[in-house]
This record gives sequence, structure tokens and C-alpha cells, in this order.
Amino acid sequence: MARIENRDPYEVFSEWYAEAAESGLKEPTAVALATADTDGQPSLRMVLLKGHGPDGFVFYTNYESRKGRELLANPKAALTFHWMPLGRQVRVQGRVEQVSTEEADAYYASRQRDSQIGAWASQQSRPMETAYDLEKNVAKMALKHAVGTVPRPSYWSGFRIIPHRIEFWSEKPFRLHERIEFSRENDAAEWTNRRLFP
Repeated sequence: MARIENRDPYEVFSEWYAEAAESGLKEPTAVALATADTDGQPSLRMVLLKGHGPDGFVFYTNYESRKGRELLANPKAALTFHWMPLGRQVRVQGRVEQVSTEEADAYYASRQRDSQIGAWASQQSRPMETAYDLEKNVAKMALKHAVGTVPRPSYWSGFRIIPHRIEFWSEKPFRLHERIEFSRENDAAEWTNRRLFP
């Protein structure tokens, strides 16, 4: 594997991400997202990465979900990608911002119609009285939006994590794993990197 020190961490991530996508993994976009509420209580769940580049890492969700509410109240988050068959892990930490209306509209329009209906039907993270509540809501929304385009709900959009730290972990024999951490003081600062003991 090529050395990654003193490189742009976004370029390294793009290479690793492409290799994960080509490796046959069922869902290489799956990533663990950690958030915390205003009391500092953390929570963790899997989401799907929908965009990445020098401007950050993007995923979409219902803003009224638990993660949506936590990120709006406490806009800091962490991500962990674990591509086990490749023996690789990437950790990301940073501040969070909302994507633009134009970005959210464009991504929403690219989704399958059933997924668009689902965004209207699911009252994400809220209690369901019966196991059939979601199906009933889907049927109701499918009827409501039977013709024409399905508009994006105002509460459904995306978040962008703008990192101040990105760590690349590579599995090595005898637990002599490689950890390279990139960090920067702020969005405009240059990246620095260092090796960490595994």
C-alpha cells in the first residue's frame, strides 16, 4: 500500500472508498454516525454516505429524527467507516452544517419514488402504536402523491460533516496496525499528520 503521510486526506479517502466500492462489499457507503445531545449523552447508528470531497462528508435524514434533532442542537459529529474485508478503518470528527436547499432538492429528486414516499410516511424515531402504522402511512402518502413529482418534505434534508480530524487505520500482522492521523485547527488551516501507536 502506498504511503499516505503528507498527502491530502480527502484524496486518500477517495482512493480507499473507491477500493471498498470495487471490493464486492454489499454496502461500502455504510458508516457509523455518532452524535450527542445537549447533555453530552452520545448515540450511534449507521447511515449511508451520499457525498464526499474537500467540502466534507454528506448524508441525508429526517431532521425530526433523533440524530437530526441532536445535530441541529449540537452540530458536532463523528463517523467511522469499517471495511473489514480490506482491513481498513477511517475515522472522521468535525463540525456539522446543513446542506443547501439546492443540494437537498437535487439528491431527493434522484431517489426512487418509493423512497420519496417513504420520507413522507415515516415519522422517524417517534413511537408507533402498531406494527402497521408505517404501512398505513405509506399507502396514504402514495395515494396523496399518486401523480406528478413527489416534493421534498421540508423536514427532510442533509448534513455535511466538515472534519478537523481524519484517521486512517490499516490492519497489519501481529497487531502492528498502522494509524495515520490528519488534523487541522480550522477549516482554512493546512492539514498536518502524525503516526499513532495502534
